[in-house]
Amino acid sequence: MAAPSNRGILTGAAFLMAVSAIGPGFLTQTTQFTAELGASLAFAILLSTIIDIGAQLTTWRVICVSRQRGQEIANVVLPGFGHVVTAVILVGSLFFNIGNLGGCALGLETLLNLPQAWGIVVSAALAVGLFLLPAMLKGVDWVAKVLGAGMIVVTLYVVVSTAPPLGEALLRAVAPETINVDRIVTLIGGTIGGYIMFSGAHRLLDGGVAGPEQLAAVTEASVRGILIAGAMRFVLFLAVLGVVARGATLDRDRPVFDAFQQGAGDFGYYLSGLVFWSAAITSVIGAAYTSVSFLPVQDRPRRRTGLIVAFILLSTALTLGLRWFGWQPTPLLIAAGRVNGLLLPIVFGVVLLAAYRRDLMGSYRHPLWAGCFGAVALAATVFMAGWSIWTMLPR
Repeated sequence: MAAPSNRGILTGAAFLMAVSAIGPGFLTQTTQFTAELGASLAFAILLSTIIDIGAQLTTWRVICVSRQRGQEIANVVLPGFGHVVTAVILVGSLFFNIGNLGGCALGLETLLNLPQAWGIVVSAALAVGLFLLPAMLKGVDWVAKVLGAGMIVVTLYVVVSTAPPLGEALLRAVAPETINVDRIVTLIGGTIGGYIMFSGAHRLLDGGVAGPEQLAAVTEASVRGILIAGAMRFVLFLAVLGVVARGATLDRDRPVFDAFQQGAGDFGYYLSGLVFWSAAITSVIGAAYTSVSFLPVQDRPRRRTGLIVAFILLSTALTLGLRWFGWQPTPLLIAAGRVNGLLLPIVFGVVLLAAYRRDLMGSYRHPLWAGCFGAVALAATVFMAGWSIWTMLPR
């Protein structure tokens, strides 16, 4: 049982991880894949959620027990590899944030008819303002909780409006007509790939929630984060399924907005703007915070804040620049999720090895059930990543 003073930090960490995952790519992937696979996507969602839990549970336990951040753990297990992890996280997060800010622009254009360039600037300014608050971490927790819960509630309204075939969705969750490994890899990468798996755990370290005595609370928070993200994905899947089950075809450039409009009319269209912006702005916040948490500036709050602001401003400049070249975010967002899914086995494999390193974990002994769960998750991600690479090879 977590101490009352830690309960808010644990909940905030779970929501930070979840809303970091629930970005424009998450929404776009889920919507497009539902249009492709129909009710059978329920199986991919269920399987990816189980694998996500196995990977994240182990990662959060290792980080919080060792009191070491992801890159520090990687450097102990494979000297020098932590620098590679940091570089991959920073570059990947920058690309994700370009997509996230593009998502902010699309959301505010739909919701307020605001020109996209202004939507990018306004959203970036709000994110920067949040990190300049004196109680920055509490502000991040509050925004993650409110907007995360709000997205699920709003999407539930669209589910009611579209009346999806719930019975078929539940059946296909265990008896799919189609299994697409590439889609499962992309869903996993979009939920815990890149920086996302580390976001909540690093937040716990910043909040002082660490050590073997916090194991039960950390485990609960890690699973809760995945379940929040999984709930949003399943609710969105049902909302879109109700639309495509009627034979509707979605606009591939703006599938989420089209699905909400076809499902709940003009009001649904405005709601899609709210959901899309909420998902995008929380992911901007999560990506900026977590990326800088991989840098050796955690004991210098002002420098850390400055780097977070600089990261957001750089993302903003690149996003505005790419708009002039006719850049479309949808293909990049889906591709980024797939790449994260392919890289995940390597990063998670290092974390799983760290769980058994006494120089990192001290007297802690990773339980058999957690080790087996993590090993199954690793084997599944290795197999699916290998299969995905195999299918991409020229024949």
